[in-house]
Formats: sequence, structure tokens, C-alpha cells
Amino acid sequence: MLFSKMLIPTLREVPQDADIISAKLMIRAGMIRKLASGFYEFLPLGLKALKKVENIIREEMNNANGQEISLPLVLPKDLWIKTGRWNVYGKELFRLKDRKESEFCLAPTAEEVVTELISKEVKSYKQLPLMLYQFGTKFRDEIRPRFGIMRSKEFLMKDAYSFHVDESDLDTYYKRMYNAYVNICNRCGFKFRPVEASSGAIGGPQSCEFMALADTGEEEITWCNCGYGANSEKAESVIATFSPKEDLLNMEEVSTPDACAVSDVSKFLGVSYEKFIKTMIYLADGIPVVVLIRGDYDINEIKLQSLLEANEVTLADEETVISITKSPKGFAGPVGLKDVKVIADLSVIEISNAVTGANKKDFHIKNVNYKRDYKADIIADVRKVKKGDICSKCKKESLQFSRGIEIGHIFKLGTKYSKALNAVYLDVQGKENLVVMGCYGIGVTRILAATIEQSHDDNGIIWPDNIAPFEAVIVPINYTDKQTKEVTDVIYKGLSCKGLDVLIDDRDERAGIKFKDADLIGTPYRIVVSQKGLLNNTVELKHRTSDKNAIKLLNPQDAINEILRVYNKIDNKFIEANFNERFF
Repeated sequence: MLFSKMLIPTLREVPQDADIISAKLMIRAGMIRKLASGFYEFLPLGLKALKKVENIIREEMNNANGQEISLPLVLPKDLWIKTGRWNVYGKELFRLKDRKESEFCLAPTAEEVVTELISKEVKSYKQLPLMLYQFGTKFRDEIRPRFGIMRSKEFLMKDAYSFHVDESDLDTYYKRMYNAYVNICNRCGFKFRPVEASSGAIGGPQSCEFMALADTGEEEITWCNCGYGANSEKAESVIATFSPKEDLLNMEEVSTPDACAVSDVSKFLGVSYEKFIKTMIYLADGIPVVVLIRGDYDINEIKLQSLLEANEVTLADEETVISITKSPKGFAGPVGLKDVKVIADLSVIEISNAVTGANKKDFHIKNVNYKRDYKADIIADVRKVKKGDICSKCKKESLQFSRGIEIGHIFKLGTKYSKALNAVYLDVQGKENLVVMGCYGIGVTRILAATIEQSHDDNGIIWPDNIAPFEAVIVPINYTDKQTKEVTDVIYKGLSCKGLDVLIDDRDERAGIKFKDADLIGTPYRIVVSQKGLLNNTVELKHRTSDKNAIKLLNPQDAINEILRVYNKIDNKFIEANFNERFF
């Protein structure tokens, strides 16, 4: 492939509307162009990288006995009504009507349509297990698209769905897909961590996210050296006790004028945050609930929503707070509450002689104790973990925190969708059973952005070998020179005939411009062919991450050999047949 014949519109200036490094570099490298907010065009260079990621994923899916299919982007409303997700998915679900006023949505995911397919085509246990996967355009009507292709409205995704006779078979296959995702991440060359995650709108009893580590990551993940990992929505920790058990003192109401925040009351009373019980009023699908948590923690609304099996959890308005506590926000407490469900976080019930709101404006209560003074209907973990918390798995080390970009997500769906869409099979006794399902998604376009976030320098992108659009770029200093052209072309054939993608920068430009573009687009290997070097039977070989002092002067045969060894494609017979003394 000749640079002069390929559309690679590189830019020197940083695009003003690109907000993270991957977006800036993909635009500058001529990989993508922005069409509108949340919509991007993939140019040849970007599409080549995208296809390489897609092929890695396809190979791993095929190795896991997957069968590739293609499903529609536009899905009928009635399937989403049956599963209850038409309204649950919220405004990100793009709804539309055809000329007959029939309602549809643009697929953000495909659980409904693939389950409907299985309900029609699978009838017997003999057809199971089965895994189907597709690469397809997905659409989510993001309220604020940002971060280039990382958080766009339209994106390429691989989604896979497995179907089983029982939970045990799903468990076995779930582990197999976990390993397949580990292989995909390793082959794509980025640093990552698998972490426990909430299943969100997809649903199901268990899920795991694969997070690419990056400071620009949109999610916080928690992990421990023992191997435990979870995203911020799921992370758990051991409760640290900050004070020993005390003799229970009598409750005492104290005046706290204009002090409602924990920080203000703590300062006013001279009591640490760990002695406080924060009382928060929430609406779970419109029904008020009271949530209690220790003063130094915050409530994890995802955990709360999952605990209550609610579609939506929001903080209650002032009117609801007053109707339950008889006081304005900031003075609520658990003592004396009636006719409302109370949920206590595990951090609360061990506090001796706690401080909490008195359900009266400008007043708090001291020496409040669980069981004696208040009770909870549910005791559960509903808190966000924080720095200093101890790992819940090893119960020894402190949790670590990092930012991450969600690349993939695997789920155990169980029978949520098969029950709603009547996907059943007949077992060996002829009895009808619900199909048990798993779901496995991975963001193909996101992998490109996440890789660049991790792997770049001041000069441009640094592609891992396996997903670089071109494995090598040959830079002839003067391509019109006969000998330079002959050597360049033979090097090109020696690499390309073994399946490597090679670019010849044949442009009539200064060497410096060619070198800058080679670094910008991130090609792993650069070979410079010059008349001066050929006088000594050498070409220059440089890896993208090497500095100028690490340039190797090799004869063309050895330069080809070195690159082919990296990709396990060495073929001495070709080299011997194509390089001989007539060039040198």
C-alpha cells in the first residue's frame, strides 16, 4: 500500500473539540472524522485497526464454539414490553415509528430479539448448549456524548448470547467466556482488570466487567493484591470499627442550631464522623424508604436499587422528607419513625452511643443505640467503599482504587429473558423447561480508544503489534531512485507476502515529515531505505518505542528477518530467493 494512494489526512494541529488524548490522536492520525455530536466516520486507517480488533474477537468467539449471526438494528417495541425494559431503559433508548405508526427502537443491545429467535428455533435439549454472536452497530441516545468514540451515540459492539439446559451448564460456559475475554484483552495488548459489577438494565444474578486501566477512565474500580476486584457500584469491604463497645448511655436531645450537615454537627458537638448515623430518605419506584449509614460513608444507590429490586431509586423531595420525619432535610433520624421501611447499612448497627437527627429542626440526639432505640427492617451492605477500607476477600490488605474504561461485560442472565419471551426446551423426559441464558458484550470501538489512552507519547499513537493498522512502514528517502525503489519493493514483498500489513511512504516529502507521520499513526516498525545506507548494504530499522540511539543498521535481509520473527512468520527461502548481489 502506497501512502500517496491512501486516504490518511494527518493533522499537525490538535482539534479543539476533542476532549481526551485518544480522540485528539485518532483525528490527527487521520483515523476518524466527526460527523455530528456522537457520530464518527471511520477512515481507512481507523477501519483497518477496527477490523483487526474484530478479527481477534471473532477468533476467540469461534474457539468458544460460537456461531456468528447478524441481527437487525431496528427492533420492535412489543419484545421490549414483554421483558419490561421499554420504560426501564430510559431516554438513552432511541424510540421511533414507521409510516404505519408501529413503534420500534434502535438496538443498544439484543437480548430480546435473540431470545425471540431461540424461542422459535430451539425445541430440544439436544440443541443445547448453543452460543450465538454478532458484530453490529449499536445506538444509545447519550445525553452528552464525549470522549470521541469512547462515549458516542453510535458504536460497533460484539454481543454474544449463550443458551443452556441449567445453571450448572451456564456456570461452566461463563468461566469459558471469562477466559476468552482475558485472551482478547491480552491479544489486544492493553492493561486491564476483571472486576465484579452490577448487572444494571441488562439484569441477571452475576456479571463481570473487563476494565482497561486509564486515568481518563469514566469509572472507578476497586481492587486488592489478593485478586479481588469490583467496580464502584459493586465493591465491598470489611467494616472498620473505630471505637470499642461502650456502656449504653441514655439518649439526650441536644440543640444544634443551623447545623444539619455531618461536618457542621461534628464540629459543633466535638464528635467524630464515625459516631454519626446519617438518615437518608429515598423513593424506590415512588415508594419512600429510609436508609441509615455511618457518617463517614456515602450510600451506594446501585446497591440499594439492587437490594430493593427497584427499577429506579432517587432521593426524596423536601415534601416527602417532611411527611416522614416531621422535619426539614438534615435533621432526620431513625428514632420514632413509623410506617416506613428502614434499611440499615452494616456500618450502622455496631455504633455505640451514636449521634443522629432528632426529627426536629435544629436538634439532634446523642447516645442512640441499635435495638434499644431503633430497629431496621433490612440490614445490608449499601455503602460506597472508601480509601482505607479492608478487602472483603482476604480481610487483610487495604483496597486500592484506579480509574478504568469498560471494555467488556459478561453476565449470567438466568431465565429473565427466556421466561418473558417463552424460550423453552423439552428435556430428556419430555418436560418443558426454561432456557438458561448468558450474555457477553465487548465494545470494539472502545478498545481502540482505550488502547490509545494507555499507549501514546508526545509524538502520537503507540499501537500494540496485534492491532496496528500497519505492522511496518517503509520510508524510502528517494523513491524515484532505482536502487532505493527496488530494495523498498522487495522488503515490502518480503513482509506483505507473509500476511503483514506494510505501508510504503512514497510521498515527495522531506524525511522529517515522513518520520513524524509514521510516529503519529503509531506503526510498530519503521524501515528507512536511503541511497547513503545502501552504499553500505544497510537500512535503518527502528521500533516505535525506541529512541534515536536505538536505531539498528541492518542489511535488508536481517531487517525483514527481525520483523518476521516478532510475528512468527519468518521464511528464509523467500528472503534468499529475493535478495542477491544484484542489489548490492
